[in-house]
Amino acid sequence: QVQLVESGGGLVQAGGSLRLSCAASGRTLSNYAVGWFRQTPGKEREFVAAISWNSITTNYANSVKGRFTISRDNAKNTVYLQMNSLKPEDTAVYYCATSSFPATSYQRYGGWGQGTQVTVSS
Repeated sequence: QVQLVESGGGLVQAGGSLRLSCAASGRTLSNYAVGWFRQTPGKEREFVAAISWNSITTNYANSVKGRFTISRDNAKNTVYLQMNSLKPEDTAVYYCATSSFPATSYQRYGGWGQGTQVTVSS
């Protein structure tokens, strides 16, 4: 499995933007679909967005559709999550992981990173 490292989280006011990065080490990311998930204490990991290895297919949770954009740069071995119009309910630890296809279930993914905290203040 590819090991992943998330970055780009932080504290932002509601309505603001952040861009998260998911970088791979050890192996190329270009052979894998990549998904972003988020989790808050006491809750199950929640699907956010996913992208196929060739960027042709993307999936989004309804709660982020129109606000978040997932993209990838295989030359840089990195996947991004552009988050706009952030809301307090987007506050969570965000994780990325790899899969063979852009699934919405976290059980289909592996190689999880350590996560990056996103906090949106009202």
